[in-house]
Parts: sequence; structure tokens; C-alpha cells
Amino acid sequence: MNVTPQASGATGERTGLRVAYRGAVYPAEEIARGAAYELFSADEAPGFEWAPRPGTALPWRRFVHVTEVTAVYGTAEGAEEPEAPLLVPLHRERGWAQVHQLSQQPGAAGDPTVTAVRRSAVIRRGTRMTKVLSARQLAGYVRGWLPHGFCYREYDVAHLRTPAATTVLRTDDAVSGDGGDVTYALRWRAADPADYDVPVGGAHQGLAALAPRDRLGPAVLGTGFVPSSSQLVPEFVTRDFADLPMPANATLLAYPSEGVEVVLYTYQPEQRGWLRMVGPQWRHLLAAVPGLAPDQEYVPTGEVPRSTQLVGGYAGGEYEAVADLPGGFRVLAMTRAARYPVESAARRVRFAHWRGVPCLVLREEAGWLRLRLRRPDPDAVATTGAQCQERGVYETWAPGPEVTDDQVVDHPYRL
Repeated sequence: MNVTPQASGATGERTGLRVAYRGAVYPAEEIARGAAYELFSADEAPGFEWAPRPGTALPWRRFVHVTEVTAVYGTAEGAEEPEAPLLVPLHRERGWAQVHQLSQQPGAAGDPTVTAVRRSAVIRRGTRMTKVLSARQLAGYVRGWLPHGFCYREYDVAHLRTPAATTVLRTDDAVSGDGGDVTYALRWRAADPADYDVPVGGAHQGLAALAPRDRLGPAVLGTGFVPSSSQLVPEFVTRDFADLPMPANATLLAYPSEGVEVVLYTYQPEQRGWLRMVGPQWRHLLAAVPGLAPDQEYVPTGEVPRSTQLVGGYAGGEYEAVADLPGGFRVLAMTRAARYPVESAARRVRFAHWRGVPCLVLREEAGWLRLRLRRPDPDAVATTGAQCQERGVYETWAPGPEVTDDQVVDHPYRL
């Protein structure tokens, strides 16, 4: 199945969707079920960029978040419950600009206003999450990597649609780059809110203390917001920096400079692989991805050791399960008749300690264990010699006999 996305802009002109923004009304196209809008204009306007596309006579465009617009005309009611927006407490002397300024100051992590705003960004079961990827990271996910580390609610970043705009969300060394004409992303639905943490204080306090030489990507501020001079984006990390089981219908995406969203692959859990969705006109977007043939219809993840597993209970037995949201959780089975809804579900991970440092066990090879630090800080990195793989993610090898407290732990989901 090949899907070729249409050029944004034509839809807004045909359907009559209009958005009021900064005192003017513009033709628009809805993004991410109303989380953001692409505005179009026949004339140059502040903040708009020249981006003509076939099928539209409005060559100027701008992406804006729904919280930036004052009214929307001609849109239909959404089929899904919208995500909770950021809420800023009203204050005579403190508005959005002041809150944004505080969010960029590590010393303001305990500020009551910043804390209240950050708490308003919540994850619920089925929330669409996203992680911006480099070409190298995209290749890793196609070959079997699982969601882990820093990520964001799609709702909060839906207006960041171009390679330049998504730079603030990168978790690798964005300075080195790998081609500035396209950026990639993984999108999936959250199976449970307990799978995610906010990188503020506690177990995450050491992230902000890591020296620049020991990290990749932007610094962790400790306020729970992305470092940015213009964006107020709440960030999340997977609990314990663990891998999460890949849910059904997760997608790998590309965002070229045109500002469109191109669905590259969708995940098929029963086949343990990615089905190519992109049509011929967009396959050039995969040229920068190492080891990936753009014309390959289906890419199996291979025999990649699983560092985590979703297990479910049914009729007194335990089975490997899959999150098929928003529908629920079911037994992972090739035949439709055997895909029973499970009666219980849990995420299974393996914990251990090495040199007194709490770790996740990712895999085992020839008596050595691949470990990922659960609470990265300068002392833990120095003690284990762990290397930064991406922002906040530190891994190392350890001799099996030296590892202690090796145990498998289940994190149950409330169904």
C-alpha cells in the first residue's frame, strides 16, 4: 500500500477552513486533529515564509499552535478527546513571556508557576507521543530499536513541521547533522501514563549537572521544558530510560522542507516489522538513511534481543501482548481469531546494579551485559564509563559476574 500525501494548502482552500491569528483571518489546514494549523496568505505577512506549492495561489505560509489562534471557522468536531493544553495561571505581573523565561532557567525548577504550568501537560492512555530522529536513529528503529529516552506529546510540537523548526527536539548532536533538508520522527500511542517521567528533580537531578563533554544534544534544564529561545515545550522521558514495547500502528515519519508530513512506515506487530507506506515521489527522503533500501516494501526488525516485553494474562495463561490503542491490549497472535483481549497487562523489564549504579539490562552477549543507566549523573557516568548514545541515554558493557541484583520486574497496567 502506497500513500502519497497531498500538498498542504489545497485542503484549506477547498473546505473553507479559516483561522483568526493576530487580528487577521487566513485560509488554513488542520494539523494533528487541531493541535496546530498551517496558515496561508497571498501576501507577505510577519512570520510567514515564501513556500509556494502546486494547487494553491497562496504562496506564503506559517505554522502556528492552536493556543496561538483566537478563533477557528469551518472545522468539524474532532472524533477523539483533545489533549490537555498547557495552562498558565493568570497573574497581573507574570504572563507567557515571563513563564517562558523562567522555564529556561535551571534555578527556577521549583518556581510555583513553572511547576503549575508543567503539571498541566499530562499523558493519558492513547496520547500520541513523538520523538524526533536523525537518519542514523531512523535506521535503528527500522531495524528493531524501541521507544526510549526523551520524547514529547504530539499535541505540544505539532506546529514544528520543518527541519529547522524541529532542531530543538533533536536528541543527538544536531550540530553535526546529517542533511538539513529532511528530519525524521517516530510517533506512537502511550500505553500507560506510568511509563513516562518528567525530568525534574529527584532521580533526574543529575542530568542537569552533566558536563557538555559528557552529553549529546541540548542541556537538560531540570524545569521539564525544552531549551529554546522561543518555544515552551514540555518534555518527558521514558521511565528509568527504559525501552517501551512498540505498539501496533506506530509510524515513522519524514518532515521535508516543504512542511508536509510523510508517513514512511507503519509498524506491524504480528510480523515484527515495518510496512513501507510512502509513494515513489517521496522515496528520495530515505536516501540519507544508512543501510535502508528505499524500494523495500517490508523491513523486518530481525532477531533483535528485546530489552522489554508487554505480557498479558488470558484464561489463566501468560502471553506476549501488544498495545493496540485506542482499542486496548490483546494477545500477540498471527491469526485474527487468536487476538483475544487480555485480562491483565504489564511491561516487563530487567534491572541490575553494577558498581553500585542502578541499570537496565538491555542484552547479554558472551558473558557480558549491555547496561543503560537508570539515573544518569556525573558520578554514575564516571563510575561505569558509560557513553552517551543520545540525550540522557548512557550505556556501557559490564562483565556478567560483576553485575548484582539482577532481576526481572513487571510494571502492571491498570485496565
